[in-house]
Amino acid sequence: MRKLLNTLFVTTQGAWLGKDGDTVAVRVEKETRLRLPLHTLEGIICFGDVGCSPFLMGACGEHTIGLSFLTENGRFLARVQGEVRGNVLLRRQQYRFADDLVLSAEAARNIVAAKVANSRIVLQRAAREKPASSEVLDKAVSTLARILEQLSRPLATEVVRGLEGEAARTYFGVFNAMISGEPGEFVFKGRSRRPPLDEVNAMLSFAYTLLVHECESACEAVGLDPAVGFLHADRPGRASLALDLMEEFRAPLADRLVLALINRRQVDLRGFRKTESGAVLMDDETRKELIGTWQAKKREEVKHPFLDETVNVGLLPYIQALLLARWIRGDLDAYPAMIWR
Repeated sequence: MRKLLNTLFVTTQGAWLGKDGDTVAVRVEKETRLRLPLHTLEGIICFGDVGCSPFLMGACGEHTIGLSFLTENGRFLARVQGEVRGNVLLRRQQYRFADDLVLSAEAARNIVAAKVANSRIVLQRAAREKPASSEVLDKAVSTLARILEQLSRPLATEVVRGLEGEAARTYFGVFNAMISGEPGEFVFKGRSRRPPLDEVNAMLSFAYTLLVHECESACEAVGLDPAVGFLHADRPGRASLALDLMEEFRAPLADRLVLALINRRQVDLRGFRKTESGAVLMDDETRKELIGTWQAKKREEVKHPFLDETVNVGLLPYIQALLLARWIRGDLDAYPAMIWR
């Protein structure tokens, strides 16, 4: 079984990353602040004004360490990739599956069904924890149950996408009911992406960025092409398969993490600022709090429903990518999307 390795998050502005032997060295104002062995890392994510030597880039490519560059606020800029690895026959079969209307629709339906089921579980848990909001949450749970029933039979991809959209509107329509706090604190009025228009959306977008990085790395690790998916249409520059894979984890991982940060008072409104364009941005301390909580979450253990084994949460994207590859190779009759228990 693959081991859960570390992801290095670099948020200090002006930092410079270099290769020092078999380690990555983080320097700030010519002073080495940190050294980490390359073999302990699975990813490096740089936020804002962070530089990197070409020799470290080459080492990351050689060791399949994901190296990504984002703005300070989590908007993706670029990703460094070494030579393409993996079984070319697997990728050719992936492309055939993506072009097959029946097979791609089957994969999309399984992914969306897992997403809806996991969203429903999050709402049910919130209804138990917040009895005052249980009526509105229970109504949304019933709507998601109806959508799940529709997804239980073969459907065209466009129909699946339509049901996914309806489920997302239902889920985010009651998202604010899962937030605790005094009136005037954190308020969610609807999903806004580019740019996020409130504090909750700012954290959600940032958490989704971290999640898609994990899913893209997982796809590459098992030899799949992250750009060719089943649910998300092909688009230049879009990691469609990674976006497919992350749908199963949005609610139970990213959304619950954001809700926990708010409801446990780990973040407050002072950690955000609004720009002239209306975008709401996190400050450095809030961003570090979210990253630290994310890292802790990855070390937790859960029982995988298909493998019937206890695994680290951080390994789940890799496991699901591996199961997806096994389905594409013909080792499995269907892709067993991850449904949280």
